[in-house]
Amino acid sequence: MRILLWHGYLLGGTGSNVYTRMLAREWARTGHDVTVFCQDADPGAYDLGGAAAVRPDVGGLLPVFVLDRYEGYDVKLVQDCTRAELDAWVEANACALRAHLPADLVFCNHVLLGGPVGAATGARFAVKAHGSELEYAMRGNAALSAWGRKSLARASATFVGSAHIRAVLEEVCGPVPRVHEVPPGVDVDEWRPRPRGEALAALLAEARRDPPNPGNVEERLPDEGNAARLEAFLAGDRPTVVYFGKLIRNKGVHVLLEALARLDARAVIVGFGDYRDALEAAAGEQALFTGPLEHRHLVHLLALADACVVPSIFPEAFGMVAAEAAAAGCPPLVARHSGLAEIASGLEAAYPARLRDLAAFATGDAVELRRKLERLLSLAPDDRAALAAAARQAAVQRWSWTGVAGRLLAPVAG
Repeated sequence: MRILLWHGYLLGGTGSNVYTRMLAREWARTGHDVTVFCQDADPGAYDLGGAAAVRPDVGGLLPVFVLDRYEGYDVKLVQDCTRAELDAWVEANACALRAHLPADLVFCNHVLLGGPVGAATGARFAVKAHGSELEYAMRGNAALSAWGRKSLARASATFVGSAHIRAVLEEVCGPVPRVHEVPPGVDVDEWRPRPRGEALAALLAEARRDPPNPGNVEERLPDEGNAARLEAFLAGDRPTVVYFGKLIRNKGVHVLLEALARLDARAVIVGFGDYRDALEAAAGEQALFTGPLEHRHLVHLLALADACVVPSIFPEAFGMVAAEAAAAGCPPLVARHSGLAEIASGLEAAYPARLRDLAAFATGDAVELRRKLERLLSLAPDDRAALAAAARQAAVQRWSWTGVAGRLLAPVAG
């Protein structure tokens, strides 16, 4: 198939960015002719499997769901943009896509603004709802919800990553036809268990390759001196917990720090966001904050951790970080809600009965999280190995990219 894959943002850092580049790579590797449309200034920095990349000229405006700094752009929340601004932005992207038609499929990320972009091409298109647009921009906004509903009515298929997002989509947009539930994917070859010595050496080597970031002024780059900091912090065999994701209050990192306060454990906190300073002040010496890390770091870091905690207090479309941790053989412990509850169910189905309760904890409950972490971190070696193997099994069977990429094309093939 000839596929035009549209994503209005970058290719690294956040969930939908990673989703786009991994989907492009998987489709291209399996023989499809794929062109990615995004705003990444250096798409060649990522393995797209041979897919081409195009950067549409959007006139400097970047409508987003969560405010971050993007160099060279006028960044505004979608709901704060005028309709004229949004229409012009949609048309600029659709124009770039139309220049590459014909295609068998235009695949667009995000109900807004992906749905309108796909519709404006005049071609056959599908939309992947990621959840961020639904919760952060569209919910409670009648005009945006109506625009999303109208756009999806024209789509050949709308994909959701979980039953939770299917329900949210209907709450926000009303009944939507041709909805298909396909979870996000995990590269189970990249995210895999590794021996500790090998993983530590590889993590430090990747950190030494990081670009300079004097004074950590660039929040989207890893912190300066991470190699030496990680080497010192990870010395010894003290129990280790990892969090990676945005550092905003909705992600619940403060719940994790509260749970860790009375445990003999250390935490590596990976990510960027406007809540970092407050979190770092609260954590003290028990946690190391690294700034954002890429997959090239994380696949090794997860192999060094005893657990990965996903403590979000706000609904999640799926919980990709938990699936990635599971594939790496690092047992995830997730807040039981929204899409994360479906991750928990998948883990519980694979875990030995005696360990099944170590997949999830009640949302926002630092006391329960502390209790479960204490038990998980003190497991006997045989039980720890069984838990890691079962987490890996769940990821391979349920969330591998090979299966996911094929399932996304099945409803729109032909």
